[in-house]
Amino acid sequence: MAESHGTPSGPTAHTAADGGHKAPFPPFQKETFASQLVSLLIAFVALYLIVSRIALPRVGGVIDARQDAIEGDLNEAQRLKDESEAALKAYESELAAARSRAQAISSENREKLNAAAEAERHTLEQQLAARLSEAEKTIAATREAAMRNVRGIAADAAAAIVQRFTGVAPEAAAVASAVDASLKG
Repeated sequence: MAESHGTPSGPTAHTAADGGHKAPFPPFQKETFASQLVSLLIAFVALYLIVSRIALPRVGGVIDARQDAIEGDLNEAQRLKDESEAALKAYESELAAARSRAQAISSENREKLNAAAEAERHTLEQQLAARLSEAEKTIAATREAAMRNVRGIAADAAAAIVQRFTGVAPEAAAVASAVDASLKG
C-alpha cells in the first residue's frame, strides 16, 4: 500500500458540494426525504408492533403478577391478623373462664374449710361441754366428800378443843349434835 499525502485517490465521501459548499444534512435532502419517511414509518410500525405485541404484554404480565402477589400478600396478612385477633379473643375468654373457675374453686374450698372448721369447733365444744360436765360432777363429788369430811374434821377438832380446855374427852354424841347444829346454822 502506498501512502499518499495530499489528494485522496479512489472513491471518497464528498463533504463539500460542487462549488465548495457543504452538502446538506442527509435527512434534510429533498431527494431522499420521501424514502426516509417510508423507512421511518416502517421502522415505527415494526417497533410499535414489537412493543405492543411482545414487550407490553410481558410488562403488563409482570405488573399483573406483582399486583396479584401484593394483593395475595395483603389478603394473607389480613387473614393472619384476623386469626391472631381471634386467637387473642379466645385466649382472653379462656383466661377469664380460668379466672372464674379459680374463683369458684377457691370459694368452694373456702366453704369446705369453713364447714370443716365449724364441724371441728362443734365437736370440740361438745367435748369441752362433756369435760366440763364431768369436772362439775367431780367438783360436786369432791365438795360433798369434803363437806362430809368437814363434819368429821369439825367434830374431831371440837372434841380436841373441849378436851384441851377441860382436860376431859367429851361424849361423841354431844360433839356430833353440837357440830350438826352449828353447820345448819
